[in-house]
Amino acid sequence: GTGMFAMTFTEYVLQLFVDSSAYDKIVTHSRIRARKEGPNVCALQQVEGTKKKYFSTCRNWYKKSICGKKAEILYECCPGYMKLDGMKGCPAVAPIDNVYNTLGLVKAATTQQYSDISKLRQEIEGTGTFTVFAPSNEAWDELNPVTALEDNVNIELFNALHYHMVNHRLMTKDMKNGMTVTSMYNDQGILINHYPNGVVTVNCARIIHGNQMATNGVVHVIDRVISSVTGTIKDYLESEEQLSSFNNAVFIAGIMDKLGQPGQFTLFAPTNEAFDKLTTFYISALVTYHMLNSVQCAEAIMAGSVYETEEGSTIEIGCDGDSLTVNGIKMVLKKDIVASNGVIHLIDEVLIPDSAKEVRKLVGKSQSIFSDLVSEMGLTSSLTSDTQYTLLAPLNAVFTDEVMADDEYLKLILENHMLKLKISLSTMFNGQLLETLSGKLLRVFIYRTAVCIESACMVRGSKEGMNGALHVMTSLIKPADKTTFELLDADGNFKIFLSLMETAGLGDLLRQNGSYTVFAPVDKAFEALGADDLDLLKSNVNALRNILLYHFSEGIIINGGLEAKVTNLLKSLQGKPLQLKSENNSIRVNSVEIPKSDLMATNGVVHVVKNVLYPTDLPVGHQDLLLVLQKLIKYIEIKFVSGFTYAEIPLTFISRLPETKTVIIKEKQPSIRTVTTVTEGKPSIKQVTRVIKPSGSKVEVDHATKTVTRVIGRQPNKVTRVIGGKLRKNVHLENVFIISLLKEESGKITRIIQGEFPYLQICKDLAMDQHD
Repeated sequence: GTGMFAMTFTEYVLQLFVDSSAYDKIVTHSRIRARKEGPNVCALQQVEGTKKKYFSTCRNWYKKSICGKKAEILYECCPGYMKLDGMKGCPAVAPIDNVYNTLGLVKAATTQQYSDISKLRQEIEGTGTFTVFAPSNEAWDELNPVTALEDNVNIELFNALHYHMVNHRLMTKDMKNGMTVTSMYNDQGILINHYPNGVVTVNCARIIHGNQMATNGVVHVIDRVISSVTGTIKDYLESEEQLSSFNNAVFIAGIMDKLGQPGQFTLFAPTNEAFDKLTTFYISALVTYHMLNSVQCAEAIMAGSVYETEEGSTIEIGCDGDSLTVNGIKMVLKKDIVASNGVIHLIDEVLIPDSAKEVRKLVGKSQSIFSDLVSEMGLTSSLTSDTQYTLLAPLNAVFTDEVMADDEYLKLILENHMLKLKISLSTMFNGQLLETLSGKLLRVFIYRTAVCIESACMVRGSKEGMNGALHVMTSLIKPADKTTFELLDADGNFKIFLSLMETAGLGDLLRQNGSYTVFAPVDKAFEALGADDLDLLKSNVNALRNILLYHFSEGIIINGGLEAKVTNLLKSLQGKPLQLKSENNSIRVNSVEIPKSDLMATNGVVHVVKNVLYPTDLPVGHQDLLLVLQKLIKYIEIKFVSGFTYAEIPLTFISRLPETKTVIIKEKQPSIRTVTTVTEGKPSIKQVTRVIKPSGSKVEVDHATKTVTRVIGRQPNKVTRVIGGKLRKNVHLENVFIISLLKEESGKITRIIQGEFPYLQICKDLAMDQHD
């Protein structure tokens, strides 16, 4: 066929040598963007007010800017092609010639002229294979007067040009990031960097026209004149008087030797004037925060990009016109000081990493109200530089007028957002308890895409300072103070649900310790049922348990912990899965709307539902029950399978009431009574209450709620114990202690009876044991 033979020589050579490197991909994309302009045309962007042109990235192309400056679109011939009069695009291939003549072809006339002057012309016209990094005409113009070079053509100019040459062909595809190639001047090295955005630099000079083939090599036009590099970054620091303060800091930090070794480093070196602005800092963290383990030349920066520092955190290197920026601030005085092991940029400010700052200094603008209120409320005394603490800083929007109305309440809220210890994000685990400055305990919940504390979840941007950590929260943190039973009972809209739970023998599930997600139907969910319907429902305990336990899932799942717009599956205590979906900051369970979510309890979380939930694949075996459920549940079709019976669910997740035993101890002084309840089984917090009981009063001990009530009266002394709501026994007393204790406490009781401890110490010991 004609395909290969019709291909021009230059096209064939380019096909052989050009590979899909980042530079070549950018040129290809530029050609695609300009395809309407004719064959072999490339689209470039030129920064407004300058002569700087780029084969731009997609990001810069669509933003129509480079380094924050407006960029005009230009259409030029792609490298290696030429225009022909009267024809669209660039249909002609540039003639291939020796390196000397190719310099003229790529408009590197000054380099060509200096090759003549320095007697280099004969070499680059002759046999051999060369790569020439040819400074553009503008690059020579920007150089300090080159008179000295021209006056000493036999040495200086010849050597300078030889340093821009390599004695073999080197295409952009061969230029790997971080490689060093040997120049033709005393075998000194040239540092090559090839960046993902397509920029290729040679000692930080950018290739602006690459891969121009010659019969005896290749020419790459670069945007500045490069000079030989012999010293390391360490050598430069030690020789520059204006960097003496930073030089001392590097030495103290113990990384000076590293800066003298081979490597790929970028160092932002603050001047002495920059150091004079500082007060105190952590030397090691500060120095390593100025150092990258890669070479970032200024010409390769076309937009802000984030890089990891040697210290471990990140900085953003960007640009603003011709200025290099660090963390968005123009601070670079001199850029691209090339050393044998990297590059140095001089800056007029010292970069302070988070790890060298006090935690309070890490609070950002989006949390400024929290920071201001902490100061106004006098809470900063607890946040000194020698104290470890963690701030859970809510976003400004959560501080509404309602929250700000009561100073005492506000202060309590703020204290709940301040932890006593440094708690970094990486050390948090599900179920972890965090103690606040006010002594409250907060629970941590870890989800697939979120970390939450109580019902408030973190946003990205956690930071670690020298004495603690900062986490940004989406909402206010409110410690739970009621069980799910107490919460629902106090609300008053869940009477039927609570009644059914008691009937099914599941009431303790709402009271006991644990972590449950409860989908609680409001009373209106049952409004279609009459009294007979409810009686029928209550009569089949096994069916009732299946229905009710489908509203429970083990573990605490809150709205913020759900992955948005996907179905999250939860296993119910009944066994069938629940489908939970979060979208537009609201959630649905099995397509049922949840009007109110994230009601936090000490033993779980409640989500309010308007409908009773029922598994779609769970049939009903009796017609009368089916009719009741059809009145109750209308959003799904319930299947009828004659004779089907519900599986019996083992109630292993419910803590049974332990046995107790009563010890009656006579006491000589009836004016003081102590009632302590300690139950066998799982440890739980109990109250130790001292009751001052005058003669003729009655003490009632309710063991279900662990409260002690004093009733003034004339009746004989009597204690009424009520367990599980049922009257168990009345015991008449004459000046006695009634103590219900663990078997393990029997030794201590013996010593109490024998009078080994003073009374007050006994109360204190018992209270501590109960708390533990």
